[in-house]
Amino acid sequence: MYQNVGNIGLGKFGAKSGIPMTLDAAGISSGQAFLVSELEKRDTLLRTPLTSFTYARDVEVRVGGGWDEFVSAISVDYGVTGGSDDGLIAAAGADGMPMVQANFDKALYKTHAVTLGSRVQWIDAQRGNLTGRNLDTVIRDGVRLSYDKHLDANVYVGFTKLSTTGLLNNAGVTATTAAVGAGGTTDFASKTADEILYDVNSAIETAWAAAGYDRDAIPNHMLLPYAQYNILVSTKVSSAADKSILEYLLENNIAKANGVDFFIGATAYCTGIGTGSTDRMMVYCNREKYVAFDELVPLTRAMTTPNTENFCYDTAYAANISELEFFYPETAIYVDGI
Repeated sequence: MYQNVGNIGLGKFGAKSGIPMTLDAAGISSGQAFLVSELEKRDTLLRTPLTSFTYARDVEVRVGGGWDEFVSAISVDYGVTGGSDDGLIAAAGADGMPMVQANFDKALYKTHAVTLGSRVQWIDAQRGNLTGRNLDTVIRDGVRLSYDKHLDANVYVGFTKLSTTGLLNNAGVTATTAAVGAGGTTDFASKTADEILYDVNSAIETAWAAAGYDRDAIPNHMLLPYAQYNILVSTKVSSAADKSILEYLLENNIAKANGVDFFIGATAYCTGIGTGSTDRMMVYCNREKYVAFDELVPLTRAMTTPNTENFCYDTAYAANISELEFFYPETAIYVDGI
């Protein structure tokens, strides 16, 4: 690229008449550096890391509570003398009656503090005023992204460092293996729509039976890896059908037949987390009564202070969250090998 300066004499600041001026080191040293910014097209879109987080979709988030060290939950179990079947029948002349007793239990769930920091150099902040891009805002978005990824891990698998578990690796949830299909394997890729529906309905039935067929506890949520989810979306029920397997499952599952809207979603955490590093499907009841976690203190910009030694502004962020609280793990089920 060059500029023809014509017949104008530039003296000591540039080339003489008719000599091309190139935008190289020589051009820059002669005072022509401004042409670089003049001749470039500036893309104003800031490209951020490619990522995802779905914790808020798959579990209830309860906000508030402060800087507590534990979250407690009270449960109650009832008993009656002689049982609640024929034990309640009153005989003529009886001088007593069955008495109902209540047994209370208190469960404690761990919380942990989250801290993050950011640093913006003072000179970079001033340069941001010229470019129109606020560096503090850019870094704050990164802080939020890191926090959301932390919540994702907290909800799905917990943290070994804290000895906590999540939705997909709770020891109280029964783990089963998918049925072997006509193709000789358990994975969805080799199964028919009816065989996959059998796996889904078997999981719903098993979890519901563990809840004593309480209609309030009918499973309404299913998670599986993205690979298997994409199979359900992209594969038709049959060559003559116009519905995908996913639509077929949503319309014909046991939960739907009992008046419950059933959700099927995907998460990367289902991949390889099953027994023997197999892929895992999970069916459970996604309601606050059954499973939740507490964001006791949402991510907060706690303080910002000038740092004269390093010529910058330092900002501290903090939050307080609980481990995943699985109140009724018996109402969920894992299906491995899909």
